[in-house]
Amino acid sequence: MKTLLLTAVAAASFVPAAMAQDEAGAPSRIEPYVGVMGGVHNFDSETGKEGIPPVGYKGRMVEGVAGVNYNVAGPLVVGVEGTASKGVSGDIDWEYGAAGRVGVKAGKDSLIFGKVGYKWVNFDALGPDSPDYHGTTYGAGVELSAADMGGSAASSNIRFRVQADTMGNFRSIRPMAGVVAKF
Repeated sequence: MKTLLLTAVAAASFVPAAMAQDEAGAPSRIEPYVGVMGGVHNFDSETGKEGIPPVGYKGRMVEGVAGVNYNVAGPLVVGVEGTASKGVSGDIDWEYGAAGRVGVKAGKDSLIFGKVGYKWVNFDALGPDSPDYHGTTYGAGVELSAADMGGSAASSNIRFRVQADTMGNFRSIRPMAGVVAKF
C-alpha cells in the first residue's frame, strides 16, 4: 500500500510540468510506440505475499509492448505502456501487465527510464486451469537510438531496448531486450 501511495504522489507531482513546453519553446508532444522483445523470467524459490509458487519457476518468453510517451519539459518524459508475453519454453505460459514510465532523454534521441506497474502471470507447470498470479512490478532500462549509435541523423524512430524488471517484493528477475519503433 505504501508503494502505491508513493507512486501516486510521484505521478501527481509531474502533472503541473505536463503543461510546460520544452527548452526550445516547442509544445510538448506525444510519441506512441510498439515493440517486440525477448528474454527470461526467473522466480525465487520462496513464496512472497503475491503468492508466486515456491518452486523456482522460470521461462523464456517473447513479448509485445505498446505505449505512449509524453515529452513533458526539456529531457523529461512520462508515459504508460502495456505488455503481453508468451512463454516459448519453461514453466511460464503467458504474462500481461501495465506500467507507468518516467524517463530522461540522453544523447540525441535515447532514453533512460524507470517504470512501476502491475503484472499477471500464468504458469504452464500448474496445468491448464491454474490461477493467474499477480503483483506489483518495478523496472528500469534504456532505449538506445540509432542516432546515438553512430548514425548521422538527429533522431531515429527505431530504438534498441534493454530492461530488467522484478515482481512483488523483488521475488523475480526479468531481463529483456528487443526493438521498439516510435511514431
